[in-house]
This record gives sequence, structure tokens and C-alpha cells, in this order.
Amino acid sequence: MSTGTAREVLGAPHPVLSASADEVDPTAPEVVAAAADLLATMRDQPGMSGLAAPQIGLSWRLIAFDAGPHPRSRSWAGELVVVNPRLAQASRWEGGRERCASVAGLSADIRRASRITVLGRLPGSGDRVTIEADAFEARCIQHQLDHLDGVLFLDRVAGALSLHRRSDMCDG
Repeated sequence: MSTGTAREVLGAPHPVLSASADEVDPTAPEVVAAAADLLATMRDQPGMSGLAAPQIGLSWRLIAFDAGPHPRSRSWAGELVVVNPRLAQASRWEGGRERCASVAGLSADIRRASRITVLGRLPGSGDRVTIEADAFEARCIQHQLDHLDGVLFLDRVAGALSLHRRSDMCDG
């Protein structure tokens, strides 16, 4: 995969962030280029552990993540881009603090599964991939999957007491 170009991360309430993204061909050259751009953008933002295509203006089902450096990570699939990902299994629901590059200044306590299995395809080859993740990595991936469905973490806030001024928990 090429090195890609870092792009601007869109902020809410940009319309692409509230729309469902479309499935794409993982072997298409423009999808492979977008995957490289997602990684470049993620690497360009200190502390960012995940990013979804809608956050860079593409309404495509494509996510990137790298939860390895985070101190609360237990599993680590590596630095990865997944095309057309879907949640196949989820269990062990827990609360945790999240933030988002598309929502400046806020974090929130969100309940998510702490163990998940995600199925998808790799950009370029189109090979199938299965990711089993837990703890922080599971939270990060679910956050990105929400972006593909037009859901921001703020849409999952249980109430005003769950909102906080930004802290450095989950970012994506």
C-alpha cells in the first residue's frame, strides 16, 4: 500500500458524519488509495487510535485502527485497515470514556462490548480478515463501526452526566 496523504478530519455536524456509508470493492484502486490516506491521517494525529472513511469525507465502509500503543490495550491486531467491516459477535458490556477527532472538546462515558469479533476484507487483495479484539481495541473498533452507520459517540450518551470536557481516553 502506498504511503498516502494525510487529510483533514471533518468535524460534526458535517452531513457525511451522520449518513450510512456504502460498501465498496476492496480491490478498487481508489479504495486502496483511501486506505493509505486513512493510515496517513491517523499517523498524523498524535494519540489517534482509529479513523473511519466518513471522517475524511468518504461515505465508504472503511476503517483504520492501531490500538497497540494505548496503555489499556490487551489485544492488538496491529495497524490495520478493514474494508466493509461488520460486527459478528459482541459480549461483556462495560462502560468507558471515549472522545472523537470529529467532536472537539468533549468526551463521554459510553457502554460497549469489551470482546468482539469483526469480519471484513483487506484493501488491495480483498482477502477476508477476522479480528478478535478485547478491552480498548474492541472499544476503538466499535467506535469506528459507528461512524460507518452515521452514529457519533454523542448519540450513545446515556445522559448529561455522562458528558465531560475532553480527556485522553479513546480517540477515533
